Amino acid sequence: MSRFTGPRLKVMRALGVDLPGLSRKSIEQRPTPPGQHGAKAVRRKKSDFGIKLMEKQKLRFNYGLSERQLRRLMVDARRGKAPTGETLLQLLERRLDNVVFRAGFAPTIAAARQLVSHRHLQLNGKVVSIPSIRLRVGDEISLKPASAQIPIVNETLKDMPLIRPEWLSWDDTQRVARISHLPAAEDVPFPVDVQQVVEYYANRL
Repeated sequence: MSRFTGPRLKVMRALGVDLPGLSRKSIEQRPTPPGQHGAKAVRRKKSDFGIKLMEKQKLRFNYGLSERQLRRLMVDARRGKAPTGETLLQLLERRLDNVVFRAGFAPTIAAARQLVSHRHLQLNGKVVSIPSIRLRVGDEISLKPASAQIPIVNETLKDMPLIRPEWLSWDDTQRVARISHLPAAEDVPFPVDVQQVVEYYANRL
């Protein structure tokens, strides 16, 4: 498990993009990189390596992964027959902590990870505590009955940071989310050039 405890808005400003899984805040009011020379830094052209690194960091920070975790996912993505980049994004979206976040149970992926780790969530009716579990089509997630009134959950369900993706079906009465089909690359809720990420790891695995 990877836990980032630094300034989240500063990270998003450095990467130049809002990362909904990292923070509910937005860089709209301060879009330039952090630091006294931030405005000038925008005009500097990034190297090919810098571009690849930035795209990789978007995934790492949004999904709250360590470098080792992301490398393992890339290895798994390369084993499939589908394009590596699309498979990588699908694997990231299928993580339990991300699905809990996208379903609206938590305001960020970090908060979702904490809910899972503290055993507040059920997967197919059984309590789970591993945020990295990969969900499959037909899997259902719900709150444990004893955890139904957690304030942060109820507040987030009333004011969700993102619209639920089309690949998630939602039962409002039972408050159950179900994987109706596998997510696609375009379902990632922020802009990322995943081919740059694939190329970043091409000579590092």
